[in-house]
Amino acid sequence: MSSPLRSILRFQESGLLLVILALGVLLTIFSGSVRMPDFERTADGGRQRVFTVNADGDRVPAFVVKNKFFNAQNLAQLAKDTSFTAIMAVGMAVVIIAGGIDLSVGSIYALASVLGAIVLRHYGPEGAGAGSPQLGVLLGIATCLGTSLLCGLFTGGLIVALRVHPFIITLGGMAILRGIAFVITKGQSVGGFPAGLRDFVRMETGDGLSFVPLLAMVLVTFAGWIFLSRLAAGRRVYAIGGNELAARFSGIRVERVKLGIYVLSALAAGIAALLSLGYYGAATSGDGQGYELNVIAAAVVGGASLSGGRGSALGVVLGALIIQMISSGIVILGIDQNYSQIIIGTVVIAAVVLDNFNTWLAKRRLTQASK
Repeated sequence: MSSPLRSILRFQESGLLLVILALGVLLTIFSGSVRMPDFERTADGGRQRVFTVNADGDRVPAFVVKNKFFNAQNLAQLAKDTSFTAIMAVGMAVVIIAGGIDLSVGSIYALASVLGAIVLRHYGPEGAGAGSPQLGVLLGIATCLGTSLLCGLFTGGLIVALRVHPFIITLGGMAILRGIAFVITKGQSVGGFPAGLRDFVRMETGDGLSFVPLLAMVLVTFAGWIFLSRLAAGRRVYAIGGNELAARFSGIRVERVKLGIYVLSALAAGIAALLSLGYYGAATSGDGQGYELNVIAAAVVGGASLSGGRGSALGVVLGALIIQMISSGIVILGIDQNYSQIIIGTVVIAAVVLDNFNTWLAKRRLTQASK
């Protein structure tokens, strides 16, 4: 076997890439075709509709037949939708690698969104501070990210101080934080932001690709990769997830690391919330509901072991892409949307079972080698 091919096959995420390729081929084959409006590039780089003349001499819009899955518009939508989940999944991966869990990320996303939205609305076209939109955008960004950091300190601090399992603390935090978001907004949508934020986040290429969320995902993934694989702090995370008692005896300040990982997870949720504010231009207390399942699913499918000690930033991003391709495929294939959560839950269970099986095989090989 040649050296390059051997390197590819040994690449940790090669299996995920093969799954993504297989899903893409299957969706392309079975999705069928659809008639879509035809566009052409303009001189200024924009797009405009193409018109033709029919048999009666009338000018009518032109349409082209494209594959439902494998077309530029759908792939751009897939990339955009994946970016929000993937950013949060990178933060979740750090928590899971350390042997923890964070069920509050969806509620942190919601609370950071609504508080940031309230500040942005104050400086929007109809707000009292309409004369300073640039200041409003900066304060909105600071509020959104600052709220997420405080939420991470809240959940992480309770886990460290009370020495209670993170499942319980973050489950309670999930309810508390979303309840606060609902009380603040009274269940109403908050909109009316300065135009600059939305114009920036929604910048698109000629094919409709929103590259700002995609760029943010790449940067967060790179930062996660640097943190986990190149910094001593990342090695401490793996050490705690592998064996917390041994990590404690080796001199690692376990409580400080645990606090830090929940802050990082919350910050990732805040970044995703900020991008959501810019892209959709509004926020409600119901935002991010159910994101916990998708984010944890992306991390687990991407190779992060729920028993701790294993996982990578790139793996969870590929896992997020797989989860989003499944969700997109359900829509494209015309399957009842009510089956979406059932399918994703099944994928998570299958990933956990496979992870446990791989762990058992590794222990068995180690036992045989020691004999």
